[in-house]
Amino acid sequence: MAKNTGKASNKSTGKPSTGKKISKKAAAKKKRRRILFIIEAIVFVVLIGVLFVMSKLDKLDRSVDVNEDNLKANEGITNIKEITEGYTNVALFGVDARDGKLGKGTNSDTIMIASINNKTGDIKLCSVYRDTYLNLSDDTYKKANAAYLHGGPEQAIKMLNMNLDLNITKYVSIDFNAIVTVVDILGGIEIDVQEDEIDHLNNYTVETSAVTGVQTTKLTKTGLQTLDGVQATSYARIRYTSGGDYKRTERQRLVLEKIAEKAKKANLATLNRIVDKVSPGISTNFSTPEIFGLVADIAKYNLADQTGFPFEKTTKNWTKKIGDVVIPITLESNVSQLHQFLFAEENYSPSPTVQAISKKIIEDTGISEVK
Repeated sequence: MAKNTGKASNKSTGKPSTGKKISKKAAAKKKRRRILFIIEAIVFVVLIGVLFVMSKLDKLDRSVDVNEDNLKANEGITNIKEITEGYTNVALFGVDARDGKLGKGTNSDTIMIASINNKTGDIKLCSVYRDTYLNLSDDTYKKANAAYLHGGPEQAIKMLNMNLDLNITKYVSIDFNAIVTVVDILGGIEIDVQEDEIDHLNNYTVETSAVTGVQTTKLTKTGLQTLDGVQATSYARIRYTSGGDYKRTERQRLVLEKIAEKAKKANLATLNRIVDKVSPGISTNFSTPEIFGLVADIAKYNLADQTGFPFEKTTKNWTKKIGDVVIPITLESNVSQLHQFLFAEENYSPSPTVQAISKKIIEDTGISEVK
């Protein structure tokens, strides 16, 4: 079993740590305490205040059916309630819902877990790499993002709970079209575009513009610059540079951070426009009182840490149909690390279910240790 450090091996790339001293820039970034306004979907609501929130919440899409009774934790976790007591755990899905529907039938390009420590206000974000080879909760083994495709948010949450020994019941899904709208209303966000990113970004703008119907221009230079909605969304989709999907999840978290920073400075009229325009592209099973409760503690929230899952991993080109997959090494040891990262649970022993899934992944892939 891998050493349970409870920290991401590399916060920027998700790659295993080499033991080298982290850069001053990375250390400074880790020390910064930034307000994280809950999650990518609710962020645009909570900024406005409780009264404004209560007047707008009816616009959120709650038409996607999620039976919380089906979202049970694995058997054999004797202390799951004790482990997660005092935390609000939320599954966040960014979906490419080209037909405007946020239920099943579309892949989840972004899968995140937001764990809020209700006592301290600390929030930890964990991106689950969409290509991770996991049990989709029905004993089908494919890429993690296929769970949303087959069964919408309910199956995607079941997939997270089964493979990671969690007991998540709440989710928020957001259509990427909404990100385009939000960034444009905020007047763009500043991103430092690198040399190996600009061509891919420009290529993605073609499809993003076609899907959203929003026009943009191609970037002509690298460096720090203001990106519009189509450009920012295209930036978050890049996966063909060094680091692949690991680097893409870093870009996605950066875009969310930049949106939150810009939203904090926006006036009421701007935030009002965001809520009016974006709400149809957001789906959640949070009730109005539950969101009210989250908003009540907004002042103490801060992003304490972020990482990617799995911590220890490799990639393998599977069949032509499946393509490249991310393989946890091993799922069992990675789940132990995840519980320490999220809940400071030392020496966590995964459930028999996770142990069985871990064994199955080893049997299927033939990979059981870091090479």
